[in-house]
Amino acid sequence: MHSPAPSPPPVPAPPPGPSAPSLPAARSGGESGPSPHRSAFRPDIEGLRAVAVLAVLAFHAGVPGLAGGFVGVDVFFVVSGYLITGLLVREAVTTGRIRLLDFFSRRARRLLPSAAVVLGAVALAGAWLTVPLRRADLEQDVVAAALSAANWRFVAQRTDYLAAGHEQSPLLHFWSLAVEEQFYLLWAPLLALIVLGAARAVRRGRAVRAAVALAAVPLVLASFALSLRWTDHSASLAYLATPSRVWQFGVGALVALLPWHLMRGPRPLRLLCGWAGITAIVWSAVAYDAATPYPGHAALVPTLGAAAVILAAIPGRGERSTPGGYGIGRLLAGRAPRAVGRLSYTLYLWHWPVLVLAEARFGPQDWPVKAALTLAAALPAYTTMRWVEQPLRRSRTVSEFPRRGLSVGITAVVLPVVLALVVGTTTLNLLGPATPVQLGGLPPGAASGPHLLARTGSAPPAAGPVVPGPAQARKDFPPDGACEVAPAVTRSPDCLFGAVDSPDRIVLLGDSHAGQWFSAMLAMAAQRGWALQELVKQGCPLPQLAVDSPQLGRAYRECDTWRADALERLRQQPKPRLIVISSLNRYTADSGLLAEAWEKTLAPLRAIGAPIVYIEDTPVPGTDVPACVSGSPEEPAACAFSRANAQQPDPLARRIAAGGLPGVRAVSVNPVLCPGDGPTCPAVLDRILLYRDDAHLTNVAVVVLTPRLERLLTDAGALPAVGGAGAASGPTGPAGWTEVFREEFDGPAGSPPSSANWLHDIGTCYPGCPAAQWGTGEVETMTDSTDNVRLDGKGALEIVPTRTADGAWRSGRIETRRSDFAAPAGGILRIEAAIALPDVTGAKAAGYWPAFWTLGAPLRDGYTGWPGIGELDIMESVNGRDSVFATMHCGTLEGGPCREPAGLSSGPQPCGDCRTGFHTYAVEVDRSPGAEEVRWYLDGRVHHRVAASRMDPDTWKRAVDHGLFLILNVAIGGGLPLADGATPGPATEPGHPMRVDRVTVSTRARAA
Repeated sequence: MHSPAPSPPPVPAPPPGPSAPSLPAARSGGESGPSPHRSAFRPDIEGLRAVAVLAVLAFHAGVPGLAGGFVGVDVFFVVSGYLITGLLVREAVTTGRIRLLDFFSRRARRLLPSAAVVLGAVALAGAWLTVPLRRADLEQDVVAAALSAANWRFVAQRTDYLAAGHEQSPLLHFWSLAVEEQFYLLWAPLLALIVLGAARAVRRGRAVRAAVALAAVPLVLASFALSLRWTDHSASLAYLATPSRVWQFGVGALVALLPWHLMRGPRPLRLLCGWAGITAIVWSAVAYDAATPYPGHAALVPTLGAAAVILAAIPGRGERSTPGGYGIGRLLAGRAPRAVGRLSYTLYLWHWPVLVLAEARFGPQDWPVKAALTLAAALPAYTTMRWVEQPLRRSRTVSEFPRRGLSVGITAVVLPVVLALVVGTTTLNLLGPATPVQLGGLPPGAASGPHLLARTGSAPPAAGPVVPGPAQARKDFPPDGACEVAPAVTRSPDCLFGAVDSPDRIVLLGDSHAGQWFSAMLAMAAQRGWALQELVKQGCPLPQLAVDSPQLGRAYRECDTWRADALERLRQQPKPRLIVISSLNRYTADSGLLAEAWEKTLAPLRAIGAPIVYIEDTPVPGTDVPACVSGSPEEPAACAFSRANAQQPDPLARRIAAGGLPGVRAVSVNPVLCPGDGPTCPAVLDRILLYRDDAHLTNVAVVVLTPRLERLLTDAGALPAVGGAGAASGPTGPAGWTEVFREEFDGPAGSPPSSANWLHDIGTCYPGCPAAQWGTGEVETMTDSTDNVRLDGKGALEIVPTRTADGAWRSGRIETRRSDFAAPAGGILRIEAAIALPDVTGAKAAGYWPAFWTLGAPLRDGYTGWPGIGELDIMESVNGRDSVFATMHCGTLEGGPCREPAGLSSGPQPCGDCRTGFHTYAVEVDRSPGAEEVRWYLDGRVHHRVAASRMDPDTWKRAVDHGLFLILNVAIGGGLPLADGATPGPATEPGHPMRVDRVTVSTRARAA
């Protein structure tokens, strides 16, 4: 979510290349001769380029009074349309055809080499001046710009709310070059086709001009209509896309096509036309600003102004082409304007990268410094013009054959692309993988206290890289699919998650700052067997404020429609158990207006009668946090940001605290996100990268904040407390047992297990791959897909191995989020599950390896220390045998008291119907003084014991004197099935699930 203040229009275009020399005129001025605007060089147009480029340069430098300088792009498009159309039509009239290879060869050798020099320089300078994550984005910009597709890349970024918050690209101005090249890829072949039909006409000149004009008029009208529509619906698309800019080229083309040369004077009218045109351009540069809807109707002023300036200097019948003494053309044809006009192309190519890269290195600058930097850009611009552009234009060797010019152009495209790919690949390797974060490996979050993560004693979290990595953070969104609706959408879909058939539900309502809490709210809802309904819209304030959308570039009417619809839906639906609201806290600085707007929204919400909890807005860094961290991976503290700017006063929270809104409660996680009272807030805490952009939390941060948020909600009375995550203890059962965890796997068929209780292990190893193939040689890849891990809708979990068409195995492995299951001092811990093994045997079961087991909590501090930290295999089975076994791993990796790597095993225990029905498997860790041991049970019968006396005290303590976490999985292949004599092969049959009916954890205190 970003500030709703309107953003300036996109960067204007660089001017088109130098005007092309024209073909000699035949019967100049004759009705059927070449283009009547004659082939003589137009110095006034070269001067007009100077006006346009100075306007846009002043705009970029932030010169006061020229906030509308972006209109220079319109002038460039008109000039380009006029010159190129005139050139092509003159060729058609003179020769009877258009040589497309010649045309594109001239364009390529004049425009592309200079652009390639700038692109190459930016690619190299970016590697030095920018941080890695921004550098990776920049190299993609280089590729798009070299391929003349930059405008569509920037359209995608500017219309995508989730891509907002990134810094300006040094190559943003290449969008207009892309528009121009895309237009001529259409326009030149179209003219060539028209000429084929008109070439045999008696009066060929008149026929060609008329036919081309007839094609141009509907194209101009259609493009202008599209521009108006897109300006009203998506200003970024209207500004940057080719279809909405075609009409401006077309206006220039019509000026070149219509028979102005047949008209006589009057010269005063031409003088007035020229001065009116330049006045229109200057007026729009001064009068327009970022709030002007653009292009739209407003673009008519500079576009028609440019056309008027060009038209004013076209000589009529019998007139000379020399500019009149008082015409604007004489002023524009002066030496100074022409000098700037000649330099305009390369100057525009260079000035914007100089500005952006300087600010990337030294921070934002005031307009005098920007103006000086723009002036300094004239040096590389002149060098490029003098040593690249002009030599290639004048080279007889290059211009002799079209293919040589095309070869120069292709080389100018390929070189920056290759350079960008090399730099980009190196950068991506430096950044590390951008794959989704494996949430199964996350350490547990603290439910209270000053730290983000739960800690054992005072020990800080283990050192290591930040999670998620900067590249991962950019894409670490809530897993809510299309339920966080985009700016153009006016109604949320039916977004129900969790136990969707439950009559109880939590409603998550607001903008993207509410949507960021999706994973936490889903975990809490699922843990209670409730549904979660998400009603969230990007950039839309929940208080009833009128705002503009930066993505749409206009008033955010869709927000008002969506908000009204969401409130009406909640009014008509059954009352939810809880409504959770949140919103960006900076849509307006007017606290009175904000309070009034909140009241308009809260009144109908409170009338529903459900508890309402407001989650205070989280800190807003205001800077691209992942990019900063990518540049300071070893010192993320360097990316801390201002507390005063990030945390603004919250009038709604103050009003709730004062009791002004009965039935509404407020909670805040900000004390842990921005701890203490210092001047800054951290970007990284306990190795967790907190923000995915300049305003939103990463999904990883939300997941580790879930226990804290749940405690806040239960303490506020908004949620009932339940056993499991976040609960200290449960009810006391028979013989003094206290249940501390229970999972019944209730929920709709096909849904995942509760994310409040379970984490998915994904891939083939823990993050960092300390033990590839999970250390056992398994062949499957673990996923979080419901194809592999799902509820059956009847109160059981299914873990299903599957095989893809290419023979690759997929399966599931889940761990409890909690890792604190431990026997009380002198007491007993009991872990139990009811499991039905995969119903497959014989050759079809070769390689199947279902398991229910535990690992010591210290393993989560970096996945090291096995087997010393202890592993209790409660149930394992391989290859579809009618037997199960249990094992304890401890001590050292080879040999030792636990005979590793085999461990202390029970050996096969007969269980003929374990595949066809549920059986109870349990382990007890007994810490009773003098009788410490671990016991394994099958259907209540002890079948294996390991006593503490079998090993030295230190080994025993390391193995059992800490918390445990539970694991359920079905592996395929690996060392254990192989030792049993089978490996997965063509006959192995996928799709047979291990089913789990329940999992419980209980403790019993030491007997008195």
